[in-house]
Amino acid sequence: MGEPLVRTAAGVVEGRWRSGMADFRGVSYAQPPVGALRFAAPVPPARWDGTRPAVEFGPLPPQSGPVQVDSAHEPDWLTLNIRTPDPGAAGLPVLVWIPGGGYITAIASDPTYDPLRLCAAGFVVVSLNYRVGVEGFALLDGAPANRGFLDQMAALAWVQDNIGRFGGDPAQVTVAGQSAGAGSIAALLTMTRARGLFRRAITHSVPGNHCTPALAEQVAAALADRLGTTPTSAALSAVDPWRLADELTALNAGLGADRDRWGQLAQLGMAVCPVVDGHVLSETPWSALTGGRVRGVELLAGHTRDEFRLFSVMAGRSGTFTEDEAQTALDLLAPPGGADAYRAAYPAATAGELLETVSSDALFRMPSLHLAEANAAAGGSSYLFELCLASPAAGGALGACHSLDVPLAFGTLDSPTGRQVFGDVASPEVVRVSQELHEAWVGFATTGDPGWPAFRSDQRLTRVLDTASHTTTYPEDASRRIWERHAPAPFDLAATRN
Repeated sequence: MGEPLVRTAAGVVEGRWRSGMADFRGVSYAQPPVGALRFAAPVPPARWDGTRPAVEFGPLPPQSGPVQVDSAHEPDWLTLNIRTPDPGAAGLPVLVWIPGGGYITAIASDPTYDPLRLCAAGFVVVSLNYRVGVEGFALLDGAPANRGFLDQMAALAWVQDNIGRFGGDPAQVTVAGQSAGAGSIAALLTMTRARGLFRRAITHSVPGNHCTPALAEQVAAALADRLGTTPTSAALSAVDPWRLADELTALNAGLGADRDRWGQLAQLGMAVCPVVDGHVLSETPWSALTGGRVRGVELLAGHTRDEFRLFSVMAGRSGTFTEDEAQTALDLLAPPGGADAYRAAYPAATAGELLETVSSDALFRMPSLHLAEANAAAGGSSYLFELCLASPAAGGALGACHSLDVPLAFGTLDSPTGRQVFGDVASPEVVRVSQELHEAWVGFATTGDPGWPAFRSDQRLTRVLDTASHTTTYPEDASRRIWERHAPAPFDLAATRN
């Protein structure tokens, strides 16, 4: 049997058979955003003659962050990957994975996202690279805002136009993502131009970080100052993209030294995030849904119990936070009047426990809960889960931390990340939860039902994934009450709110 060939709208691509599945990698969904297209909205790929190989993952967009990523510094960033059990089939359900990474990194080729198990369940799986950091989200004069979201919509439009040629059904597309990938999906729910590009949505750990144009302009100015230039697309187009990514890394590292200036961004340690610019992103997903300006969808949303623990452990700070640090976190991240409410709701909590609780709530848990509530209020069907299964790594220090759910859902327990957090041989309890979450994905993406009752505001039924999974009322009720009338709001120039 020869290698798989598919004729896309732009030309023929040749993939590889891997583990019995047809695998196509590095397929361009837009032209490289360089030269005159730097910082521009994505442009459809040019047509080509002959056959293009699609056997290697495309080069990564410039990545920022403390962990350096090895990648060829090539310009063809806007690519996607397709794995299909049968390119000659018709009507297979489609899952499009949008990787996360704080809007400053996103790596579709991460082996944690290996789609083999999903393909074996009959899905066509697509993963995509999109612009992040300065290239994707810095607010620059002369450039559209939120270019990373524009890239994602271009990729989803490519799926609509082409996925039928890979055996998929364009009317049965589910978008899925975790962290910034989930935040991207939440943003897509607000965009009229994204309607019709997908039917269902899976969001793990939706982040609550958006910023106002005023704050985004200040960030862009600070970045330009570091380079001795101006915050315009014309000026920054003259700077090497990976140099810009490195400068953003340095800017992020220094935010904490000037909390009076950067406020909530300093607490996060990330200067660039989606901008509520009034055009690409007209408002936050929560306000758009609760205000009835967009319709709800079929949504599977969830978060982990100990979201922020990952960042505490990675920073070497778990168990060492001071009372002053806890108070700063409460002042910056809790809703108005919430600092005292947290102390009242968690009277026995240590400084570290308070800091981790308010950070988990503000950054991921409450945005996920509020998205489920708002989507149901807008006429959609919402299903909610919380992962409480703890990682055995580091003597249990990670708890049920951020990102722990990803290898469970994909079933990639033997990937480098899976082994790191679950051990070389996963326990029977881990395997069982992985199977349950995988089956929830498959059931939801196929029929709209993950296997437990829908979330309603009067019951708040939530699936708790643990050694003995069960369905109950939302388990983080103390935090829910503190945030009950406070959906995430865009970060602004004001440093504190409490």
